Amino acid sequence: MLSNDLLIVTGALVGSSGAILSYIMCKAMARSFISVIAGGFGTASAAPAPSGGPAQPAGEVFPIKAAETAELLREAKSVIIVPGYGMAVAQAQHTVYEITKFLRAKGCNIRFGIHPVAGRMPGHMNVLLAEAKVPYDIVFEMDELNDDFPKTDVVMVIGANDIVNPAAQDDPTSPIAGMPVLEVWKAKTSIVMKRSMASGYAGVDNPLFYKENNRMLFGDAKKMLDEVLTALKQ
Repeated sequence: MLSNDLLIVTGALVGSSGAILSYIMCKAMARSFISVIAGGFGTASAAPAPSGGPAQPAGEVFPIKAAETAELLREAKSVIIVPGYGMAVAQAQHTVYEITKFLRAKGCNIRFGIHPVAGRMPGHMNVLLAEAKVPYDIVFEMDELNDDFPKTDVVMVIGANDIVNPAAQDDPTSPIAGMPVLEVWKAKTSIVMKRSMASGYAGVDNPLFYKENNRMLFGDAKKMLDEVLTALKQ
């Protein structure tokens, strides 16, 4: 094996590309490359506060049904969709495209907001949306859209968690403190699609779920989006 130049070159390429991807993801999470490689997600900011640790979100969760979601989308003039790993698992990108196509035909300004670490690797969401034939010109990076959320009627978060967690900005004791996030809570209404209230990769609760302008659409992303699409077309 050691005398095979092809294997040596291939191994070097695989190793270097993996290191580059890891660096990109660490930078997007505002985390030290060494700390992540060593096995820890957070840094010193993740240490418990003297008062007993990070503040735990509290409040009421407001569930919403597919028909009500469709009504909000139908009335909206501007919509931003934030896809996450949940969309990938459910293979819901094609239904997302059908909803997008329907709303654009009605004159809605609909765009996609992509976080650098959404999914399992950089570019994961871009690949899925391209596969579903979502136009490139309505897919934007996080930094390009964050200022637009206050002017947005509806934000749909499809299976994302940590990348839309306001604790990254509001709670200095959170494991994700300092991580750049999509500020979806600033929109008029945010709708989070999840199977349950389970936490994301970082293992922390998300205060977004308890905000008064947020609604939770529980269930499999593909199934629920199919129901939203059906309701839109009725």
